[in-house]
Amino acid sequence: MNYLLTMMFDGSYFHGWQTQKNADSVQSNVQNAVAKLFGERVHVQGCSRTDAGVHARCFKANFHTQKEMAPETVIGGLNFYLREAISVYDCQIVPETFNARFDCERKQYHYEFYTGRERNPFLAHRAAQVKHSLDVDLMNEQAKYYIGTHDFSAFCAAGSSVISNVRTVKAADVFSLDDRIVFSVEADGFLYNMVRIMAGTLLYISEGKIPVGEIPAILASKDRTLAGKTMPPDGLYLNQVWFKEGTM
Repeated sequence: MNYLLTMMFDGSYFHGWQTQKNADSVQSNVQNAVAKLFGERVHVQGCSRTDAGVHARCFKANFHTQKEMAPETVIGGLNFYLREAISVYDCQIVPETFNARFDCERKQYHYEFYTGRERNPFLAHRAAQVKHSLDVDLMNEQAKYYIGTHDFSAFCAAGSSVISNVRTVKAADVFSLDDRIVFSVEADGFLYNMVRIMAGTLLYISEGKIPVGEIPAILASKDRTLAGKTMPPDGLYLNQVWFKEGTM
């Protein structure tokens, strides 16, 4: 049986998704819970390799097991064994050939800013605090320059080992949500720290540190030093995931 899980987690408690020898990860917690529930140790394949401190509202992962169990039983059983910072809220039985990583067609991330002058304990490690107002309309207008197929080398941190830095951004928006400002971006893939640098660039434009209309030139330059800062992981959320048609 091939089970597809949909879960959410508070990344501030973990050193990212991927299992590590000397650090607690989301993947290791999920694999341990699966082992306790099914009585066998399996590999749980995630749709993305989120970094330390990054959150997820919609993280997809699949695993194969010889045992058959009703999806609702899987949800309840895994949540019984998982830490409170992780919650499985959907489970589906999918074709044996399905793979949450390789069948992923596109993802949507949100980066969230909190603009209060004083710290908000309810948003600690869950939004990046900026102690001044931001020009939401300007940021939304400038975010549109990200849309399209571009070489995002200028928006990639050092240490990336991918073959190509070309990605296609389907949508990019900035909007207010309660006491936060959200940068939403959807693409067929993301480079190392790409969303955090894109968010940092929009922040610098709002602050006047990068000229309005400069994003196309930054993209063309492929020069990381021309883009904005890498925002902390606190405000980053994997918000939605889509799979290739016919794979599920």
